Amino acid sequence: MNSSVDEIDHRSTRREFLYGELHRRDLLPEPHAMLARWLKAAEAVGNFDPTAMALATATPDGRPSVRWVLLKHFDARGLCFYTDRRSRKGRELAANPWASVAFYWPENDRQVRVEGRVEPLSEADNEAYFNQRPVGSRFAAAASHQSQPIASRAELEARVEALKQMYPAGNVPRNPAWGGFRLLPEVYEFWQGRESRLHDRFTYTRTADGWAIQRLMP
Repeated sequence: MNSSVDEIDHRSTRREFLYGELHRRDLLPEPHAMLARWLKAAEAVGNFDPTAMALATATPDGRPSVRWVLLKHFDARGLCFYTDRRSRKGRELAANPWASVAFYWPENDRQVRVEGRVEPLSEADNEAYFNQRPVGSRFAAAASHQSQPIASRAELEARVEALKQMYPAGNVPRNPAWGGFRLLPEVYEFWQGRESRLHDRFTYTRTADGWAIQRLMP
């Protein structure tokens, strides 16, 4: 049986990118410092969630998945985020320790992509960050077996309430499965939208001597 499908057409949906330009002279020698500069600029113009980044992982046979996570801290070594390692992303990273993240700040017409291997953070890092989270977030992390099916919202809330009864002072322990990862960058790309889609794009690629910078065509 044939069925008709109404097409949703966005071929004429577009906007111009007019915020600014990106030149070789604008780039800092270290890409993590450049990322810090652009994050600060996104905050300055009022981006609602500047540390949000799309995290792409894949199974060993190459089936990808993507979701949004929050960048929590970074330095020259890499970018750190936290999750339940029993989640889909945690399982995929355990089996295939390569990932990519992307930031998008529409107020600045900017994107940043980062690619590389991942490594688990130390238990000391995990414990320190877990204990500085708001108490409600700690209970939520302890109650949830992330990505697993659950019958209802009520059941999830009951799991949280049971933990609150067990730990009325809020000192719920961290589940050992909850922890962080560090993405160890091999490639950064900084993208500045430009008028008529003539975007400015630069990559930093890790070499034995540091970072090689290259302009890409849009």
